[in-house]
Amino acid sequence: MARGLLIVVSGPAGSGKGSVLGRVFEKSSDFVYSVSATTRDPRPGEVDGVQYHFKTKEEFERLISEDAVVEHTFYCGNYYGTLRPVIEKDLQEGRNVVLEIEVDGAMQIKKKFPEAVLILVVPPDFATLEARLRGRGTNTEEDILNRLARSKEELAIFDKYDYLIVNEDNMLDSAADKFIGIIESEKLSTIHNPDFYNKFYNE
Repeated sequence: MARGLLIVVSGPAGSGKGSVLGRVFEKSSDFVYSVSATTRDPRPGEVDGVQYHFKTKEEFERLISEDAVVEHTFYCGNYYGTLRPVIEKDLQEGRNVVLEIEVDGAMQIKKKFPEAVLILVVPPDFATLEARLRGRGTNTEEDILNRLARSKEELAIFDKYDYLIVNEDNMLDSAADKFIGIIESEKLSTIHNPDFYNKFYNE
């Protein structure tokens, strides 16, 4: 069985990356979400292994020391990260694993998994990004300004990603189709078919 692809998806708040991925999962059964781990307490209704893998701080730090966490961040007093055994199991079983993470985590993944496919989802322009954030009606002015400032930091390293998907307004299907097309092409790339020669000649 061919190993699955590790896919990292990032994008500034307001890029619509979550909506794009939601449509991708509606269109194709070739992908699975990676469930992250965290040290924060479960919220009402959350189930261990579904929303998150819930760990104590001591457990999480032990996993980091054992290199069992492939990327992590410390935010508001809690760890968040991706567990190596979780993604390795899916990859070995031929599943394409999607990590929806921030750019810092994406760069950590790129160092440990050079073969990973990094996709950046962005709005068409800064004005659209601001309009989307303001249109939510759930963020304070301070929060909006912070997210806009953060977007400039995130997009400053856009060239570290392999692919760029521009998520136009009312074009969700198009963005999802581009995502699926990228992965279909990656499956045909030589880097993801390293055993072809030996299999061809039965070596």
